[in-house]
Amino acid sequence: MPARLIKAFNSLPFLQETIMSHSSTMQNAEAFEIRFQSLFNQGRALTFPCDSTGMVNLDAMSEKARNNYLFARGMIGREYAMPFVQACEPH
Repeated sequence: MPARLIKAFNSLPFLQETIMSHSSTMQNAEAFEIRFQSLFNQGRALTFPCDSTGMVNLDAMSEKARNNYLFARGMIGREYAMPFVQACEPH
């Protein structure tokens, strides 16, 4: 069954959803994260695991994380800045 993947970096106002099958695209998903920085509070942001191109595996997320991700996407320009992909910091 194909995994639902979202490509985060598309032009506003329409973020396009892409359906892809599991492949090496998500292989190193844990090495990167997509970050939605708050426009009003520098210390506040939402981050989600993704691959190096910003693809997020919605099927692997909990319901709460998926809802937060979709909320952040919908609030770009209102509550959150355009997201960006960064390498995860080692813990």
